[in-house]
Amino acid sequence: MPDVYADVIIDISARRLDRSFQYRVPEALRGEVETGSVVEIPFGAGDRAVRGYVTGISGEPLVAPEKIKDISKVLTGGGDADANLVWLAGWMRRRYGSSMSQALRTVFPVKRKVTARQERYLLPAADEETLRQALGELTRKHAAARARVLDAVIRDGKLPWSLAADRLNMTAKVAAALEKAGLVRIVTGDPDGEKAQTPGDDRRVELNAGQRHALEVISAGWAEDPPGRYLLHGVTGSGKTEVYMALAEACIARGRQAIVLIPEIALTYQTVMRFSRRFGDGVAVMNSRLSEGERYAHMERARRGEVKVMVGPRSALFAPFPNLGLIVVDEEHEPAYESETSPRYSAREVAFARGEREKALVVLGSATPSVKAYHMAKHGALKLVTLPERAGGAAMPEVSIVDMRRELREGNRSIISRRLYDELSLVLKQGRQAMLFINRRGYAGFLCCRSCGKVITCPHCDVSMTQHRDGRLVCHYCGHTQGPVRACPFCGSAHIGTFRAGTEQIEEEVQRLFPQARTLRMDLDSTRGKEGHARILSAFAEHEADILIGTQMIVKGHDFPDVTLMGILAADLSLHVADYRAAERTFQLLTQAAGRAGRADAPGRVVIQTYDPEHYAVTAAAAQDYEAFYEEELTYREMGGYPPAGTLTAIHVSCPDRELLEKACGYLAMFIREKIPCRGLTVLGPTDEAVAKIQDIYRKVIYIKHADRAAMTAVIGMIGRYIDANEGFAPLTVTVEAD
Repeated sequence: MPDVYADVIIDISARRLDRSFQYRVPEALRGEVETGSVVEIPFGAGDRAVRGYVTGISGEPLVAPEKIKDISKVLTGGGDADANLVWLAGWMRRRYGSSMSQALRTVFPVKRKVTARQERYLLPAADEETLRQALGELTRKHAAARARVLDAVIRDGKLPWSLAADRLNMTAKVAAALEKAGLVRIVTGDPDGEKAQTPGDDRRVELNAGQRHALEVISAGWAEDPPGRYLLHGVTGSGKTEVYMALAEACIARGRQAIVLIPEIALTYQTVMRFSRRFGDGVAVMNSRLSEGERYAHMERARRGEVKVMVGPRSALFAPFPNLGLIVVDEEHEPAYESETSPRYSAREVAFARGEREKALVVLGSATPSVKAYHMAKHGALKLVTLPERAGGAAMPEVSIVDMRRELREGNRSIISRRLYDELSLVLKQGRQAMLFINRRGYAGFLCCRSCGKVITCPHCDVSMTQHRDGRLVCHYCGHTQGPVRACPFCGSAHIGTFRAGTEQIEEEVQRLFPQARTLRMDLDSTRGKEGHARILSAFAEHEADILIGTQMIVKGHDFPDVTLMGILAADLSLHVADYRAAERTFQLLTQAAGRAGRADAPGRVVIQTYDPEHYAVTAAAAQDYEAFYEEELTYREMGGYPPAGTLTAIHVSCPDRELLEKACGYLAMFIREKIPCRGLTVLGPTDEAVAKIQDIYRKVIYIKHADRAAMTAVIGMIGRYIDANEGFAPLTVTVEAD
């Protein structure tokens, strides 16, 4: 029998090894080794065992056959699904300037097969009437975690432990409490001797006319070649999730599978539960708490076609489905879809590439689409579908803008404006609930005048300058530096400085003003631990608090019917960070925050407190007018040559040796400026990152701007080859971030 050879990429980050090596496939492994297989191979003079990825199979040796080593073992299987993922890794390598092994490690995150633990189950330990009485008592006592689990046991009869842990945030303590109370039994292994099945919920929410129209328009894309790409732009509360579920059902009916991406599992557990209840065992949920064995088991079920819908953050995009038919990117504007390690990929772009390769529909959804996605829709690269009204007929909230400069002039130095005080008083009197959002995303020490609202910006880049500990102001795009500022250069006021209020100070102020109010705080400190987010959100949903105070994590997709007031504090904080997307991110945060109020029968009210009440991001968010914001923002992007009007690539370089880092970045910037033959290329930097040192690692960045995407891709390739050819870059970490 003739020999069979495999082309294998070695799982080593060194760029000089970023090519395939040929290995012989032993006769015993010929049925297992396929394109996409993860294998163990002997490598180097010492034949050390390393992992590799099979990128191709052939019958022709490239060197003398006696010099070709054998593959040692197969770690995971391959096939058509994995062959598609190998192709996708190659696309990511070219687009994002990473090594092939880094790209392959991203699309094949499972290192080895791990024997999955034997499943445990929760079974009812009493008759249904007793269980329902107990459920009512748990609900009355606001024991939300135990109530959620018991309700699922009553409904399903046999609840897998993993499902309860992943989708209901159940801990061992909660399960033990239910068992001790005689409400459930915990058994290991399927009590029926069969694979446990959690059926889907047959109950359906009837789609309204707008949702039905969106479903029809998007579903028609399956008949196109290539299948369509869509942007579902629906106002907050318009019922986009119901459209996603209906699309997933239509996809399954075609014998295909669906991927639904959500920004963060912990903050969108309501969405996860809706999919779980609709599709039962047909859903697999990916999250960071899964063990390696559980993650492997999910991926294997997907590869076999047992999973119909994969829900999760951006890593779920690489589920090895054999017949992928739909990719949904919910809240597509969220920064969580951007990877921060090499390859620094955008899940939205990778979804487009995978959808085109595998002939799957791709649907982006958001109430506040990214400027880039909306620009694509305006220019025909995406088909725009809108949901302009809230589901169920709920009205959009009434929004007020409070000028905090006037509050200061009129003697109110509290972070709570007089208008917000009055609205909070009314909510407490009515027995409703309120949320207070402190907009601290991207806070990085910019200088703001509390008298006139002006911010110190870079004269070269039109982004806010960052104040460092020694008082210096630095632009983290071009490196421009100026000395400390003691008074406002615009109005002369001494009330200039950085904004320092946080959630704890706000909670103290609320308790001082409203001692009778029950408050909950949701921020990084209060959500530490496995159940942090769900515990606080469940407590608020169970009316254990009147006012929820938090950072951006409280505004992401939550639906609390009794919340009638949203107070947005320091709305313009995120306007003044060193990022060309600052206005976009501010508009998105304010609009999403405003959308939390008045989602049921009671009308909602929103109070936006700001030192810059005339800024278009603030006024457009107050009016819930995306189109007005987009037109204004696009004008700014076109003037500065920023995406989507042009391309912007960041070359991030880090090293523990500061002197070596500065020298290498200097040479790299000089090479880009002087040796790359690309007319119209603009190079900014090198300059320190916004955080210039983390854990004794120094960090710098070089920005490159150009009007043409294809030209920028070619430039990224030339930079990669320059780094490969110079061993002096070996001690440094270089990553490329496109747009």
